[in-house]
Amino acid sequence: MTSTRDRQRAAARARLEREMAERAGKARKRRQTQAIVGAAAVLVLVVAGTVWLATSLGDDDDDKQGGTAAGFVQCAYTEVPKEGRPAQIKDVGLPPAEQAAKGSQTMTIDTNLGPITAKLDRAKVPCTAGSFTHLASKGFFDNTKCHRLVTQGIQVLQCGDPSATGKGWRDTDGTGGPGYNLAEENLPTDKRPPYPQGVIAMANSGQPGSTGSQFFIVYGDSQLDPNYTVLGTITGGMDVVKQVAAAGDDGAFAQQAGGGHPKKELVMTKVSLSPIQG
Repeated sequence: MTSTRDRQRAAARARLEREMAERAGKARKRRQTQAIVGAAAVLVLVVAGTVWLATSLGDDDDDKQGGTAAGFVQCAYTEVPKEGRPAQIKDVGLPPAEQAAKGSQTMTIDTNLGPITAKLDRAKVPCTAGSFTHLASKGFFDNTKCHRLVTQGIQVLQCGDPSATGKGWRDTDGTGGPGYNLAEENLPTDKRPPYPQGVIAMANSGQPGSTGSQFFIVYGDSQLDPNYTVLGTITGGMDVVKQVAAAGDDGAFAQQAGGGHPKKELVMTKVSLSPIQG
C-alpha cells in the first residue's frame, strides 16, 4: 500500500512534468512567433527592394526622352534633297542625331596666317557643335578660304563654304554647304549688341532652319538681327582676323549681302575640335 509520502512525491513529479511541458510549449510558440516575424521582415525587405528597383528603373526611363540619356538631346539634321543639289554642296553624311548637351569644346582653326581658337558651350549649342565636330572630322573645311569680308555696317569675316577653294575660289557665290541643314540655336535676343566683337556665329540664308557649315567671326561690334546661332567665343587669333580685315575686300558682294572677297587670303588648312570637357 502506497504511503502518504510516496503519494506526495508522485504529485510533485506530476506537477514538475506539467510545468516542464508548459515551458516547452511556450518555447515552441516563441520560436514559431520569431520565425513568422523573421519571414515577415524578409518579405518586407524583398518588397522594398523590388519597389526601389522599379523606381530606379523608372527614374532611369524618366532621364531618357525618346531613348536619349540624360545630358544628351536628339538633333534634327535635315538632308538637302539629292535631286537637283547644286555643285556647291559637299556631302559628307549626317552627324549622329544624339548629341551631348553639356561640357565644352575648343575649336582650333589652323590657317596660313596663324591659328584661331574658340570655345564652344555644348549646353547652349549641342546640335550646332555636333554638326561642326562632324564636319571637321571629315576634313570638310580643310584648305578652304574665308570667302567674304564686310567692313561697312557690320564687321565680319565669313568662312565655311566648301566651294571656296583652289585658284578659282573668288568665283564662289557664297552658297556652298553640307548635304543637310539644321535649326538655329542660342539666338542672342536679349543681348545688346547681339553680336559683339569676339563672337563666332553661324551664317544662314535668312530663313529659319537654314544653318549649314558657313560661319562668321565678328571682329568689331555688329548690329545684326539676332537670327544667327552664336556658336562660341574667340579665345585666340583675333589679330589674324584683323590682318585680313585691314587689307579690305573687292566689293564682289556689295549689291547682294554686302562686302566682298578678302583681298588678303585666309586659308583654313585644318579645323579640329577637342573632345568634350566637363
